[in-house]
Amino acid sequence: MRIDRMYVESSEEPLGIDVPSPAFRWSFAGDAGRGLLQAACRIVVALSEQEAGSGTGTVWDSGFKDTRNCAQLPYEGPPLLSRTRYYWRVEVRMAAGEPLCSRVSWFETGLLHEQDWLASWMEAPASGEQAEDGAAPGALPLFRTEFRLALPVKSARVYVCGLGHYELRLNGRKVGDRVLEPGWTNYHRTCLYSVYDVTQYLQEGANAAGVLLGNGFYHVAGGRYTKYKGSFGTPKCLVQLEAELSDGSRVTLASGEGWRTAPGPLTFSCIYGGEDYDARLERPGWDRPGYAEDGGWTPALRAAAPAGKLKAQGSPPLLVRRVYHPAGYTHPRPGVYVADLGQNFAGWVRIRVRGAAGTRITLSPGELLKEDGTVSQKWTGSPYRFHYTLRGDDEEIWSPRFSYYGFRYVQVEGAVPAGVAEFYSTLGDAGLLGLEGCMIDPDMERTGSFECSDDLLNRTHEIINMAILSNAKSIFTDCPHREKLGWLEQVHLMGPSAAYNHDIERLLVKTMEDIRDAQLPGGMVPTTAPEYVVFPEPWEVFRDSVSWGAAYVLTGWNLLTLYGSRRLLEEHYGGMKAYVDYVTGRSKGYLVDYGLGDWYDVGPNGPGFTQNTPVALTETAMYHHMTEVFAGIAQLLGRGEDASFYRSLCGRIKKAFREAFFDGEACRYAEGSQTSYAMPLVLGLAAEEHEPALLAGLIEVIRRQGLRTTAGDVGHRYVLLALMQSGHSDLVYGMARQSESPGYAYQLLHGATTLTEAWDGPTVGKSQNHFMLGHIEEWFYAGLAGIRYRFDPAAEGFALDLRPAFPEGLSYVRASHRLPCGTVRVGWEKSGSGQLTLEADVPVNCTAELRLPASSADAVTESGSPLREAQGIRCTAWEDGCAVLRLGSGSYRFHSTL
Repeated sequence: MRIDRMYVESSEEPLGIDVPSPAFRWSFAGDAGRGLLQAACRIVVALSEQEAGSGTGTVWDSGFKDTRNCAQLPYEGPPLLSRTRYYWRVEVRMAAGEPLCSRVSWFETGLLHEQDWLASWMEAPASGEQAEDGAAPGALPLFRTEFRLALPVKSARVYVCGLGHYELRLNGRKVGDRVLEPGWTNYHRTCLYSVYDVTQYLQEGANAAGVLLGNGFYHVAGGRYTKYKGSFGTPKCLVQLEAELSDGSRVTLASGEGWRTAPGPLTFSCIYGGEDYDARLERPGWDRPGYAEDGGWTPALRAAAPAGKLKAQGSPPLLVRRVYHPAGYTHPRPGVYVADLGQNFAGWVRIRVRGAAGTRITLSPGELLKEDGTVSQKWTGSPYRFHYTLRGDDEEIWSPRFSYYGFRYVQVEGAVPAGVAEFYSTLGDAGLLGLEGCMIDPDMERTGSFECSDDLLNRTHEIINMAILSNAKSIFTDCPHREKLGWLEQVHLMGPSAAYNHDIERLLVKTMEDIRDAQLPGGMVPTTAPEYVVFPEPWEVFRDSVSWGAAYVLTGWNLLTLYGSRRLLEEHYGGMKAYVDYVTGRSKGYLVDYGLGDWYDVGPNGPGFTQNTPVALTETAMYHHMTEVFAGIAQLLGRGEDASFYRSLCGRIKKAFREAFFDGEACRYAEGSQTSYAMPLVLGLAAEEHEPALLAGLIEVIRRQGLRTTAGDVGHRYVLLALMQSGHSDLVYGMARQSESPGYAYQLLHGATTLTEAWDGPTVGKSQNHFMLGHIEEWFYAGLAGIRYRFDPAAEGFALDLRPAFPEGLSYVRASHRLPCGTVRVGWEKSGSGQLTLEADVPVNCTAELRLPASSADAVTESGSPLREAQGIRCTAWEDGCAVLRLGSGSYRFHSTL
C-alpha cells in the first residue's frame, strides 16, 4: 500500500495558487489489506525538495493530527509568498500497520497581492472600419514586443489575462495547449488570469512575445446570431513575464510601454456567431524576434483596468481532447458538401486546404439536417458560420480560436473534398484535403466507469456523458450553441451524476464563485450565473426560480458530501443565508408561487413550461429542501442559533406545503403527477404514515402511463430517487427501456448521439445536446451498482452504502468510482440458476455497509470461505432477504444463492 495521488486545491502540482490557506488531499492505492484506516497525519511544507523529503517543515509542520480526514486539510502556516514554489509531504499513521510516507510534491503560488502586478492593461486604437455581416468595427488586434535575455533561462513564468479570450505566443510558438482562455465570468466582479511555465519557450539573446485577442463573452457586439448583445468593454490584455537567469538574476517583462499593435487576420469573432479568418492578412514572423514591422503597427494604448478583481483561474483549462473524422460527404446541391462526423459534440472544425489566394471557404456546423440534406441551424442559433480565406500557399491548416459550437454535421462551401472532384481548381473552389471535428472539454480527470449486460443502458450512459462533457466549459452550460449560459438547476440536480464520472470539484467551486458574483444586493440568486442576460417583462419568470437559485446552497452541500470540502461553506455562508432569507421574504405564507417549476415535463402542449405539476408545489418543495440543508450547514459550522431558526422555518414550510397540496382522501399531492408524488417522498415533506400509500400511488401512475417518463427537468431526478430508495429499481429499468414514447430509449432509437434537450428531442427538434435530463446516470452507479457515498464530517471520512439492485433482464453490472481517498468498485453477475457473484473493492480509509441478497446466511461465501469465517466482515443484521455486512477496506468476492 502507498500514498498515491497528492493534490493542492484539488490539482496535482498546480501553478498559480492564490488561496491564502490552500487545502491538501491525498489518496491511497496498492495492496490495501482489510480494515485499514488512517489514524493520524502530518504535513510538512518547505522551500526545497530536500527539506520536505527529510521531513523538515521549514515553512510549516502541522505535527501529527489525530484525524481520518485525507480529503481537505487546510494549510495553517505563515502567510504564503507570491510566485513561490513550495514542496510538501505527508506522513500517515494507520490505526494498524506500518506508517506511510508520501513522495514529495509541490505547489506554486501566483501573484497574491495587487502590488505584485507591474504590468499595465493595454488595448488597440479604435478602428472606424466596419467589418462584414455587421460585425464590430475592425479586425481583432495583435500585440507584440521584443526583449533580450543576457544569459540562459533557469526558470520563467508568465501571468496573463486577455479579455474576452487570448492566445499567447513566444518566439513563434503558442504557449501551452489550452483554448478559450480565460474562463468566462462577470467581468465587473472577477477577471481570471492564468499562469504558465515558459522556461522552454525562451532563449538566451533575442526573444519576442505576442498576443492575439478574441471577444468571447467580454464583448458580444453582434453580427449574425447572438443570444444577447452586451459588452464589458473592448478586448484588452495584461501580461507579466518573470524569468530567473542562470546566475540567479531576475528579469521582468510587463505589458504596457514598448508594446506594439496591429490588426490581425481575425476579421470577425463572436462567441455566438462564429469566426472569420483571412490568411492574406497574416503578418508572417510577427511573433518572432527580428520581425520588420510595416506601417500598420502602432504603439499599444494603455487601457483602463476592468472593474473585476484579478484572480488565478482555478477551474480546469479547456483542451481539444478528442478528434472526429467524417466517414464521407454528401452533395445535396451544386457547390455544397456535407460531412457527417458521426457524433454530436462541442468544439470547432479544423481544415487542411489547398487553393488560390482569396478563395473563401464557408463552414456551417449543425446538429441536424434539413429535408434537402443541407445543415439545419433552426433550433441552435442561426446564422453561425466559420469563414476561412486562403493565402494561396501549397497547403494551409486552420481552425478557429475564440468561438465554438455544438454540432455533428459540417456544411462546406467554397471547397471540394478530396476525391469528390479531381479538378477542383477548374471549378474555382479550393481543395479540401482534410476536415476534423475537434471536441473541447475541460482537463478534468475521469473518476468513474460503468457497463452492464444491456447495451441500451450502456448507450444511454454514453450519450449522457457526451452531453455532460459538451456542456462542461468554464461553466456548466445548458447547450453549446443557442445559449451557452450557466443555467443553475442542472448543476445541483445533475451534480451527483456528473461527479460519478468526472472530477468536477473545481468546476463546482467556480460555480459557487459565479453565483456569488451574480447575487443581487437583496439576496436574489438569478437563474443563470454569470448573469449575462437579464430577462425583462414579461419574461422575468426566467430570472427568479427557487429550483434554480437553490443551487447556491445545494452545490455548496455537494462540495462537502462529494469531496469533503468545508471551506466553501464558510466562505459562502453569508450569501447562502441571504438567499434563503430572500425566498422567505418573497414567499406567501411559506409557499413559493413563482418560478419555472418542473420545466420541460411531458404533456400535450410540447416541451416548455410545466404542464403536470403546479409551479408552487415544485418551487416550495425546493425551498424546503434548501432550507433544511442550510440548517444542517449552520449546525456544522457551529452557528447554533441559525441552525435552530432555520430548522423551525423548515417546519413552517412543511406545514404550509401539506395544507396547500395534500389531498388526504386520495392520499396524493396536487393532481398526482409523477413529480408531485416523488418530491414530497424524497425531500421529507410527506408524513411518515402516508409514505407507503404515496409510493404505491407513484408506482401506479407510472404503470398506468405505460412506464412513460412524464416528469421534467426538476422532478425526474426525484422520481428515480423515490423508486431507487424504496427498492423499485426494476421499475426504473423498465422506464429506461421503453422506446415507444419520449425517453432515453426513444432518443437512441431516433439517432441521438448526445442527450437531447427534450425527451423526444430527435423528433421535436430543440437542442440535441443538453445534459439536464440525464438523472438516470446517478441510478446507474447508485442503483444498479449500489455505490452510494458521502463525506461524514463527524467521522472525518467517507462512508459507503453499497446497495446494488438486480433487475430481471440484467445479468451483470460493473462500476467503479474514484473517491478523494481511493477507488471503490462493485461488480456483480448472476446466473439463471439463481447464483450471484459480487465483487467489491473498498478503498483505504473507508468503511462500507453492503446489502447482499441471499436465501440464508449459510448460502453466502466470501473468497471461498463461509461468511462467518471471513476476515474483516461483520454481519450486523438480516433484512428483507439481505445480509447486512459491515466492511472495512479491502477486496471482497462474495458468492450467494438467491
